[in-house]
Amino acid sequence: MDFKQLPPVKEQIMKCVRCGKCRSVCPIFAEVGNETVAPRGHVFMVGMLRDGKVEPSLEVVERLTNCLMCETCSINCPSGIDIHELNAAARSYIYDKNPSLSRGFVFDTLWTKPGMLKKSTRMMYTAQKLGLQSLARNLGMMRILPGDLAKAEGILDALPRRTARSVLAEVNPAKGAKQYTIGYFLGCATDLINPSVAIAAVDVLTRNGCEVIIPSTTKCCGLPHIANGKMETARELAAHNVKLFNKYNFDYIITDCASCSSALSLKNMEFLAGGPLNPEEAQAFAAKVMDLTQFLVEKLELSLPPLSVEPIKVTYHDPCHLANAQGIKQAPRDLLKLIPGLELVEMDLANRCCGGSGTFALTHYDLSMKVLDKKMASAMATGAQYIATCCPSCTMQLRYGIKRHNWDAKVIHPVELISLYYQKMAKSA
Repeated sequence: MDFKQLPPVKEQIMKCVRCGKCRSVCPIFAEVGNETVAPRGHVFMVGMLRDGKVEPSLEVVERLTNCLMCETCSINCPSGIDIHELNAAARSYIYDKNPSLSRGFVFDTLWTKPGMLKKSTRMMYTAQKLGLQSLARNLGMMRILPGDLAKAEGILDALPRRTARSVLAEVNPAKGAKQYTIGYFLGCATDLINPSVAIAAVDVLTRNGCEVIIPSTTKCCGLPHIANGKMETARELAAHNVKLFNKYNFDYIITDCASCSSALSLKNMEFLAGGPLNPEEAQAFAAKVMDLTQFLVEKLELSLPPLSVEPIKVTYHDPCHLANAQGIKQAPRDLLKLIPGLELVEMDLANRCCGGSGTFALTHYDLSMKVLDKKMASAMATGAQYIATCCPSCTMQLRYGIKRHNWDAKVIHPVELISLYYQKMAKSA
């Protein structure tokens, strides 16, 4: 679809009344303090781009990418402008006018082919285990990496030996009477970087009467592509996943990843509408999509019998794509509160971006670290032993923050704590 005809670009820009509310809540503006990074400034820039007052140049996109796409501005905009959608549409338009072979390879080839993505991750794992990454760092070879990748490569330390798909079966029967047939949307980051989350999710779901099916040809949800100006590729990925999951008679489509559930939501499907993405098929698909914590609390009405366990203190970080994009804040907390012996201690900045935002930490390292350091100070003040969160990108960023601040704590998904509790119950039986 033509950039100027996209609904956010065509209909929403003129709604801006220049009140500045977005500036007061933007994590990036708080660090930079310049109108060029403020959401309001981005709205003006997209308007000028639409009206031909500025050219679709890389200089323009450089300004637009000083944005976490955290949607804090959008949910706080009095005029109801989806500022993050304006930004994403403009990035896509500009990158279409300025094609890049490297960007095309990463987002159009590597990230659309699960096999290639897995092989690249395995290569990184091998390099880490052989010490090649540390050797390259010590020799200064990392300096040849483009942009901020030389600084940010440490965020991807300690990759797991096995992927989730290599451990889990495609069909996982319910234990006991079956209540639901679940399609598990296993995202790239959970599969390749956080397999323990997927293993815990399947464990908890099957224990509670769910048959869990993990379609083998699932592709990326497309959110990294939207953020990096590859909207047409995101449409193709969405169309593939919609057709794949619609072939099954699933009661629900569940994902543990905040970014995936946001990308698979009806709102995002409507934003991507066009091309190969059939609106009716997309709507039928999106109607079944549900965040894992919300499903466990609201549909399964999970409960845990009391058990004498060592108490633990947990604080919770709201992923932007769960809290802002989908309005899901209470379900993860309610899930944590179900665990006997767990004390939930809220941090002051629970609903503030951690600065990871998918690939943002890799491309804007210094700015990302400023946002992260404020988050870590807030988390550390709770004295918690765990930071719970529901997003693989946030998990990577927060783990890096813990390492950066030498804090004795762990980052964990709420479902992992539930699974661990079940294991303790089995040992005590």
